[in-house]
Amino acid sequence: MIAFREVDDADPALAFSPLLRGVEKTFAWIGEHGGIPLTPSKAFKRVFVHWAAAEFDWPGHTQAELFAVNKVLNEPDFAPLMVLHDLMIAMKFGRHYKGEFRLTKAGQVLTGHPGRIFGAIVPFFLFRINHASMSRCDDVPILSNWDVFLNVLNVETEDGATGADLRRVLFGKPETGPLPRYDDVMGQFYMQVLRPLCWAGLLQQGRGAAGYRFEEAVFMKTPLWRAALRLETDGMARGATRVRTHNQNMTVAAMQIAERKSSPHLSCSGCES
Repeated sequence: MIAFREVDDADPALAFSPLLRGVEKTFAWIGEHGGIPLTPSKAFKRVFVHWAAAEFDWPGHTQAELFAVNKVLNEPDFAPLMVLHDLMIAMKFGRHYKGEFRLTKAGQVLTGHPGRIFGAIVPFFLFRINHASMSRCDDVPILSNWDVFLNVLNVETEDGATGADLRRVLFGKPETGPLPRYDDVMGQFYMQVLRPLCWAGLLQQGRGAAGYRFEEAVFMKTPLWRAALRLETDGMARGATRVRTHNQNMTVAAMQIAERKSSPHLSCSGCES
């Protein structure tokens, strides 16, 4: 069972959430300017996209990183902003009105209450958004067993774990061949589970990771994970004992929860590189 705790507005752990920071700064822009100007296709105009790139300070999508590959920024060039825009529309926090994005009454009520914003947007973002839609593959299976993912990650990322370690724990070892190949399972696990958790601020990805090698990146729980989540494996997370089982390094707790909640959703195939 997954339960979210209420997080106080003054809790410093909220600073770990890029998603919350983006929403708060977007609300602040609207409070100052009255609305965000839209293009004819109803995307945010460049004046806001450039401002957001500087202000959001989104890990992996900083102003410097975005402008390193773009001379100007449109909304689709800043993927987290595009997701944020869709999320606020889906949750009815904002709407398009006379060429602008404006807050609804529901959004206005949340302004200035980061704990309440986090409690509203993060469960919706994690569990109701189709993260597989951002994949470059067709017919991607949706990895939907969040109960297993969160309870296993609760133990495995206590002291940090690489993407490769987490992939082996949950899905087994990748297939090997004479030539290196893209690991579809790792890619989808990152896209649909690890990255959303990082964007929510519950996990953080080690900045020392090389390029886009998800396998080498180190993932660790943030203080916000402990402040916001209540999970079955909370009592197992500290002092977890690792054992060798099925050629995997796996904690006893992770093995127990994975076996108890085993699901066909813990597979990912049919996505060609």
